[in-house]
Amino acid sequence: MGEAVIFDPALGFGAFKEIWAITDSSVAKRGNRWWMYLAGKIADYEGIQLVSASLPEGAPLSAEGWSITADPADASRVAMLAPQQRSAPWDLKGGRHCPAYVCGAGVERIYYAGGAENLWGPYTIGYLEWDGAEWVDQPEPVFAATEDWEHGSVFEPNVIFDEGIWKMWYVAGAHSEDYLVHGYAESQDGIAWTSRRMFAPPEEKLFDFCPIKTRTGFEAVFARVWLGAPPAPEHTGLWWCHADRAYPGLSRWSVPVRITGPGHWKPSVQYGENGSMFVFFDGVREQYAFTLSCVERQGEK
Repeated sequence: MGEAVIFDPALGFGAFKEIWAITDSSVAKRGNRWWMYLAGKIADYEGIQLVSASLPEGAPLSAEGWSITADPADASRVAMLAPQQRSAPWDLKGGRHCPAYVCGAGVERIYYAGGAENLWGPYTIGYLEWDGAEWVDQPEPVFAATEDWEHGSVFEPNVIFDEGIWKMWYVAGAHSEDYLVHGYAESQDGIAWTSRRMFAPPEEKLFDFCPIKTRTGFEAVFARVWLGAPPAPEHTGLWWCHADRAYPGLSRWSVPVRITGPGHWKPSVQYGENGSMFVFFDGVREQYAFTLSCVERQGEK
């Protein structure tokens, strides 16, 4: 099927008049329901906020039918995923960006990049944790730039729990510098991170490496972006690759296959009940008008 638009400012957001934009999806099935965790600009809130949307209970994964979660106290207002009671020093002014849901070792978390002072960074990475009733913010980030090649900012996390450890792929650098490099790190608890290394060099312009475990190993969808003057080169857009293990270097994964683009980024990939691969991603309808779309494809392997 072709590209299906899920959220677009031009189409509005139903009863939610205070939403300016919603993008950066992370899609996950929790229990018998598909959820989507998102970053959005909401009127009267400082910075970027995290919100959620879901399909009806028991519904199969689809590009259609997503409903933004409403505030239980006011159905006309969108529900914030979590307050910033403890995290405000590191994620309030610049906001919460690029959420990534992960479940491991009996723990559910949503990792995200937080900006302490500015919408455009620099960023550190922290998480919300599910306590059985609600998502709880944390007083400090758990991952910050420490290496020269990270240029002082880390963001766009994608985290999995595999082989008994937490594994994170992330972007470092800044758009303003025309410098993006992709990193990789590991952790025993998802809090203290080691084994930090470069996953892909800056010339790859690799963004948002999103891996998932499948019956045959691992698959990943990632973006290649262009920060220069338009038009964007043909190598930009979303790419798919696979590997027998979740390797910490791009060279160990298969030769990538281009699936969409140019102009698409922040993929979240899941296989639906019908066996199809659903790739949710960001795009731009016009300058600063961000959209969220999806393509459904037959499984690549």
